[in-house]
Amino acid sequence: MRFCLLPFAVLALSSCGSSAGDGAVAVAVIGTPAGMFEDGVRLAPAAQLMRAATHEGLVALDASGQVVPAIAERWIVTDDGLSYIFRLRDSTWPDGEEIEAGDVRDQLRRRIAQLEGTSLGLDLANIRAIRAMTGRVIEVQLGAPMPDFLRLLAQSELGFTRGGSGAGPMAMSRGDADGEGEGEGGDEGGGGGGASARLSALPPETRGLPARQDWEEVARPIAVRALPADKAVAAFAAGEVDLVLGGSIVDFPEATAAAGPLSRGTIQVDPALGLLGLTVRREAGLLADPSRREALSMAIDRPALIQAFGLGGWRENSWIVPPEAFTAPAYGRDRWNGMSIAERRQIAAGRVAAWAGPGREAVVRVALPRGKGSDLLLRQLAEAWATIGVTTRRAAPGEGADLELRDVLARYVSPVWYLNQFNCRIGAGLCAPAADALVRQAQATRDPAQREVLLAEAHAVLVESEVYIPLGVPVRWSLVRGTLGNFQPNAFAFHPLFPLSQPTT
Repeated sequence: MRFCLLPFAVLALSSCGSSAGDGAVAVAVIGTPAGMFEDGVRLAPAAQLMRAATHEGLVALDASGQVVPAIAERWIVTDDGLSYIFRLRDSTWPDGEEIEAGDVRDQLRRRIAQLEGTSLGLDLANIRAIRAMTGRVIEVQLGAPMPDFLRLLAQSELGFTRGGSGAGPMAMSRGDADGEGEGEGGDEGGGGGGASARLSALPPETRGLPARQDWEEVARPIAVRALPADKAVAAFAAGEVDLVLGGSIVDFPEATAAAGPLSRGTIQVDPALGLLGLTVRREAGLLADPSRREALSMAIDRPALIQAFGLGGWRENSWIVPPEAFTAPAYGRDRWNGMSIAERRQIAAGRVAAWAGPGREAVVRVALPRGKGSDLLLRQLAEAWATIGVTTRRAAPGEGADLELRDVLARYVSPVWYLNQFNCRIGAGLCAPAADALVRQAQATRDPAQREVLLAEAHAVLVESEVYIPLGVPVRWSLVRGTLGNFQPNAFAFHPLFPLSQPTT
């Protein structure tokens, strides 16, 4: 059965009530039990949701993906964009100690140091100083303006902790997803066969906000469990959960195949930003030369690739940085100047044929996560590359792959985010040191026009190096019960749990 979604549209169907039984919102997050409670600075999507719910940073993201106050109740930015001054709310940590600027300063410094060697750490490299100005005022100084700086501070990895606990906005107990929690150190089992937790919204007065007399009546608890995609979809279809989060192209067929049983809910697709493509892992054999790596990219009919998924509105991309990320892009959306797919494949086939010969087999091994969407994607790639004389094989677990699926959401919209994903320090695949140098130079430049010139040059270097085969934007989907409020698709495909506990306004 072919199932299509219009551009970022919702397939609206009828709805039924919550399954939690006690008024709780029941949420299934696609993922592994271990991933749900990860700690540190490299978090799985499920862990990002849990961290954001229980460990606020200076600012946070709301249901629409916009930056809102958190531990900082308000802030100002100096005219030159080099200083962000935050006033902290008048509240306490879970142990009763007052939240003070000195502690927040120290925690932010430690978090940034821990992020060394990650792409988020590279994004934050422009921070020059963090200082406590008074007991409740903290200043962050930058080396050059960063229009997306507040969005970076709102990332889950920058949430604060004290004594193993965060300052909210929710408290968590781990254990039975139906309510029999066992505290922070409880069992990860229960909840129908997956990691589970129960989240309760903290009263406003404990977070330095005006008290609300009807808080206990209006604030709904959240029962969360981590499940594989097929079990999460089945739980939604059975009315056991109100919301499924974390769907990707890897498991999209799970949702569409269940269109019949899903008559009690909706499928919502985020207008997501980010990277969906193939990272080059090895510069050897067929892929030793950039022109042959480009040949693989040229051979892919991107619109046809997504048609197999029955998903309308998907945005293809043949560049690393999408043109719209630049204020004044120097290139169009089509990388190959309007050549037909037949013309592109003819050129690509010629490059492969010129290399192939005795002892040279044109084979690429692709690493993909398990899932029906991965199987479908691999078939589409194999069909495309067969037209240019290349055989496609799936890399077995532990086997060295030539290409690996890259499916990651953008944290902000600047070209810097895209370019930092391929920084040599990340070690994610082939890279270009010259591009990294240009990005560093751009981040230190205070002139916006010059910064964009440098970033465009860095992009050109990466494209010429052929370190990545872009396909388009990531696919992110959710199943949302019709009666559930405060859920909004957004470009960052991040759906915080705290707004789900609040009354619909």
